[in-house]
Amino acid sequence: MIKRYSDAEILQLLGLRFKQYRVALGLTQAELSAKAGVSVMTIHKFETGTARNINATTLISLMRYTGLIKNLDGLIPEIPESPYSKLNGKQRVRHHGSKKQ
Repeated sequence: MIKRYSDAEILQLLGLRFKQYRVALGLTQAELSAKAGVSVMTIHKFETGTARNINATTLISLMRYTGLIKNLDGLIPEIPESPYSKLNGKQRVRHHGSKKQ
């Protein structure tokens, strides 16, 4: 669903969702600003969709202090280990044909 949106539209949607979480937690922008070390203006711009961008460190800090940090695991999940990657506790070695001399 979200892939049909532009980057700016996705940022605007994230800001709106973030605001809903912040308000549900009963946090003002000023309280969150003090906890996360992010300016009130940055939070305001993010939540209203007027920010052109937001850096990753700022986003992570805001997510940490609203309890949304747990969702970052889903952003870039770990690749599950293949059951074929190890054989009897040893690293599997792939052979690409025989060597001709």
